[in-house]
Amino acid sequence: MTESLTAVLLILLINALTFGAFWWDKDAARKGEWRVPESRLLWLALIGGSPGAVLAQRFLRHKTRKEPFRTQLMLICAMHAVALAVWFSAPLWAPIALAALSFAH
Repeated sequence: MTESLTAVLLILLINALTFGAFWWDKDAARKGEWRVPESRLLWLALIGGSPGAVLAQRFLRHKTRKEPFRTQLMLICAMHAVALAVWFSAPLWAPIALAALSFAH
């Protein structure tokens, strides 16, 4: 298996686990049972499950108005969007940045 495929499968797994945790929490909330801590839900989003978290939030209508959870999740999503933009644009600016660093010495 290639590294790219492994990375994609790992991200899919993290997002599936995140969606599942939101589902579990929603079900537990309905039944009045043990809940998944918000810190764990946010941690799952932070380690790569933010798409799964947002999908679960919208699909399950869970934690859509809960503050500061909603804002924290959106900040995590924004951070992931910036990181992806930087990563995808790296082939464009990385050689220029490396050249500038070599001139600085």
